[in-house]
Amino acid sequence: MSRPTLQVVATSTRPGRKGIAVARWVQRLAEEHGGFDVELVDLVEVGLPLFDEPNHPRLGQYTKQHTRDWSAVVTRADAFVLVFPEYNHAYPAALKNALDYLSAEWAHKAAGLVSYGGVSAGVRAAEALKPVLNALRVVPVAEGVMIPFFQRLLTEDDEFVPSAELEAGGKVMLDALLRLTSALQPLRSA
Repeated sequence: MSRPTLQVVATSTRPGRKGIAVARWVQRLAEEHGGFDVELVDLVEVGLPLFDEPNHPRLGQYTKQHTRDWSAVVTRADAFVLVFPEYNHAYPAALKNALDYLSAEWAHKAAGLVSYGGVSAGVRAAEALKPVLNALRVVPVAEGVMIPFFQRLLTEDDEFVPSAELEAGGKVMLDALLRLTSALQPLRSA
């Protein structure tokens, strides 16, 4: 039996961003976990403009090639780990835009949330994101990874070096994500 596909989504698109290092760490951790086929999806590379489709996403009547391409990426995933910073008590606009482009492609898939920031560790952003995921029928696992003062864990070369506690928390999240991904499989197949 094939392994489910997990997409680790780097959601910060700002110049000079550091979160890509966190996403690469999650990618490595997920590959070591072994329960998933892992893809890194970088919203910078996806390059979606501000939502520009004339039809509601629930219709699936996409008129733009970038939307069809994004639909194909999200469709092939069975689960996600969304890696995001906290901006002004919320998650990045690029993440909201990427979510809003599609509808059915997100449904009945599990998501792990990895947030990072200063003292708040992105907790407020994670809480703001959950109702949006719920509306898209994405099921977040309770076990997330919140990284406080993440810049202290970056090397001079911008490599993210997590603490043992963050590594352990990431593994717990991936275990929960694998269980939920398996449980949701019948709904994705229907």
